[in-house]
Amino acid sequence: MNANPIQPKKLLLSKWTAVTPVRREKHFIVTRLIAPEVPDAALEWVEIEAVHSRKSRRIAWRDLRDATVWRQGWV
Repeated sequence: MNANPIQPKKLLLSKWTAVTPVRREKHFIVTRLIAPEVPDAALEWVEIEAVHSRKSRRIAWRDLRDATVWRQGWV
């Protein structure tokens, strides 16, 4: 697995391109960092929004590190 070099604190409003678009959804923005339920726990989840459809979904932020699935920026 190739890794996109990202830090969880810098994810908010970052832009991503899906390597394999689904239903014309290719470009995404991280719209929310989902705080862990346990105080002082590490960030695990983010909410991404598709630019085309405006649909949101929750994903593990570490999934964005997989360069076979995601490209950083809008490519």
